[in-house]
Amino acid sequence: MRLLDRTGEIADAWALVEGEEPAPDTPAILPLARLDEALRLAAERPGEIGIHLPNDADPHVLTPHFAALAIVSVDFPSFADGRGFSIAKCLRLLGYGGRLRARGPVIADQFAYLLECGFDEVWLPTSVAQRQPVESWLAQLGKVSLAYQRGGTAAGPARASILEQRRTAGAQGTWP
Repeated sequence: MRLLDRTGEIADAWALVEGEEPAPDTPAILPLARLDEALRLAAERPGEIGIHLPNDADPHVLTPHFAALAIVSVDFPSFADGRGFSIAKCLRLLGYGGRLRARGPVIADQFAYLLECGFDEVWLPTSVAQRQPVESWLAQLGKVSLAYQRGGTAAGPARASILEQRRTAGAQGTWP
């Protein structure tokens, strides 16, 4: 497994708790089904508890609990399933300012888009990490300069969409 952010590979201090296994005494990410337990632990251990959202979950359920959650991990069961992108964007628009992690077999070509939607980091299974070195991921960051959707995340300023850029250029007389 490998954890990446926009600077490269980073250390992972978070344990993903699965099923009914007990939460460790270290920073932990619990399944959404254990939200009540996670909130209780977060009150006891501020900054050390997070939630893992399946990609079919409604992100609005976390809205009242944003302040308690240090991290939200969003499941990507496949690189072809884009629901995690929408969840991330929704969480950021709702005001979640904590760490946001994409977890699953996404691919390097999606890295800039993951960051654009609001993810801070990407957790990769070993199978993907072996096929795509860190350099492949970082090389993707400079390749996307225009977007059809308005960008901007907690990590960067808003940028105009292609349509907004065309309108501005037209109003200034610089569009052909």
